[in-house]
Order: sequence, then C-alpha cells, then structure tokens
Amino acid sequence: MSERRKFIKKSILGSAILVPGISGAFANSSKKELLGEKPLILSTWNHGLPANAAAISKLKETGSILDAVEAGVMDTELDMDNLSVGLQGLPDREGITTLDASIMTGDGSCGSVAFVRQVKHPISLARVVMEKTPHVMIVGEGARQLAISEGFPIEKEELSPKAKEAYEKWKVTSKYKPVINIENHDTIGMIGIDKNGQMAGSCTTSGLAYKMHGRVGDSPIIGAGLYVDNEVGAATATGLGETIIRVCGSFLIVELMRQGRTPQEACEEAVRRLVSKSKNIKDVQAGFLAINKEGQVGAYAIHPGFNFAQGTLSSNALIDSKSYF
Repeated sequence: MSERRKFIKKSILGSAILVPGISGAFANSSKKELLGEKPLILSTWNHGLPANAAAISKLKETGSILDAVEAGVMDTELDMDNLSVGLQGLPDREGITTLDASIMTGDGSCGSVAFVRQVKHPISLARVVMEKTPHVMIVGEGARQLAISEGFPIEKEELSPKAKEAYEKWKVTSKYKPVINIENHDTIGMIGIDKNGQMAGSCTTSGLAYKMHGRVGDSPIIGAGLYVDNEVGAATATGLGETIIRVCGSFLIVELMRQGRTPQEACEEAVRRLVSKSKNIKDVQAGFLAINKEGQVGAYAIHPGFNFAQGTLSSNALIDSKSYF
C-alpha cells in the first residue's frame, strides 16, 4: 500500500507509465476517450501490470482471449505480496481464507465459484463450471468437491505469513470497518478484446478482510463484478462489493453502452448511481473499468486512488482513473 500511495502522489491524473522492457507508446488525452488498439487487455490496480503481461503472453501463445483473461489473473492469484487475491489473501473473522471468482465470454457463457477453500486457482475452477457443468455458480463445499473431481490440487489450509501477521494484529480489537483504497477490497478484474472483436473477462478475489464467515461479494456475481457482451462491450468492478451488487454495476455499464453511452460516460453514471444508493460514502470505495467493441476505454471511481493497467501487444501502461470526489 505504501508503494501505491507513493505512486499516486507522483502521478498526474490520466498519466501513463510504460513498463520497463516493453516497447511501444501509449497516448492519453483528458479531453477524449482513451483509445486502445486491438487486441487490448484492461485490468484493475497496480497488480494489473504483471497480470496483463501474462495475459498478452497467453494470447500470443493460443490466440484465445478466454485463455488470456484466465492466465492473466492466475498470475495475481499466485502473488504472495497480494493480500486481496488468492490463498495468501487476508482471512475472514474466523481466520479462514475463502475465495470468489467469475469468468465470462462475449457470447454469454459464464461460470463462477464462491466461498471456496483450499483451491489455488478459483478462476480456473470458475471456467470448469462454465465449460463442464450445466450451472453458472457453484459455492462452498460443492465447489471444493468439483475441484477434487477435476484433479485440482487441494492446498493445506493455513494462512500465509503476511496474512497471519495481519490477522493476529486485527484480533487485538476484532473491529471491522472497510477503509477506502486499502488491500482489504482490491479485487483484480480483467476484461479483454482480441483482434477479431471477441471479448472475455475474469474476476478473482479473497474478498473483504475479516468479513463474516460465508460472506460473498460482487466478484463471482455475473452482472455485478463482471459482465461481457460481444455486441456491446465489457465491464468489471472493484471495491466494496455490497455497493456494487446493489446497482448491478457491470451489467448497468454494458447496458448504458448499448444505449449509446461511451465507456467513460457509462462508468461515471454507474458511480453516480452507486453513490446515490450508498450510506457513509466517504468511507466507501468502488471503481469500474469498461471497454466497448470499438476498443474505447472508460474508468471511474468514487474516490481518487483507483488505477488500472492497459496492455496491448506492444505496451503495458498504468493509468490513474478519474473520480467522483
């Protein structure tokens, strides 16, 4: 978090930073939509940079945008420094780490898992739900049993060193209060479009830190944390899941784009809708990321601090989003 805040202080709204070792340029103007060449990968937060790199690498290898968005967030699920995604994430109030994930393609196919324990890659399990079952969502022990039947390794249930240290500190007071822009709600959401206009998206998280046991946020809920439609575009969300679920945030953005709004306009309207339906908004952060079939990009958050990564075959840039406040 200290590194993120340093970055924010040094950045100018709308600026872009190219990842070392990746050639190419990224142009941005505050007066017009962000335009991206195809194929294009977008993902939330700083950890989107390595996730994008993994996604682009997979896209080059297989040519599948679905493979790309799965591989991209798998990279984050393995990042031991990330305490909001994967089994290394911060636990619930009982000291247990539970995971949520969803995946979707532009033809309407989708799958998700929620309240999953001991599975390293919930995004891959969500893809199994989509491709190998007649269902959209499988949760809890049922999801774990599906993982076992599909040959997923079942990991030892123990907190990562960083998560254990944080949990022990939390237990001193055992108080729960979401705070904006900290690693207790920094999902990674990823959306992408290939050179032929095919779209896909993925979303994965360990959820709110110190949540009630059994709590599920927006990430595995199709239409809330993620929505993709080849005819229109795609959107994903990050932040306090309860507020995003209440407005069906990602679906709302895609439908607004269907009605003619640009991705930026749609993200801004979704945030305004969310703000109007939320209490104590000063303590709530949520952000949206969107792309339409022309490759236009939109991003907007309640408070400053939300950023996203934009990757192409030649560049990978971290960009600050505009915000409501």
